[in-house]
Amino acid sequence: MEKKESRTGAIIGAVAAIVLCGLTGLCLLLPGSIATFAGLFDDYNISSGWGILFLCLSVIFIVIGVVVPIVLLKKKKAPKTEAILPPSEPIPPAS
Repeated sequence: MEKKESRTGAIIGAVAAIVLCGLTGLCLLLPGSIATFAGLFDDYNISSGWGILFLCLSVIFIVIGVVVPIVLLKKKKAPKTEAILPPSEPIPPAS
């Protein structure tokens, strides 16, 4: 019988990556874009550098939230097993 691989840890890790990284990245998109575009105008005392930093961090978090579950839930290839064939010549008698 084949032993079935437990995927519980991979599922928990995927959900944790989605919630902790993906959701955080999505939540940083709005303030990052507002700070970036508000910093472009002289009426506001906001540097657009902080907005660009938030946008870059949000993209990194979203990529982590997408890539980690794909890597964790990917099925692993079974290792190749070579069949051991008996020799074609007859075995000599033991002395």
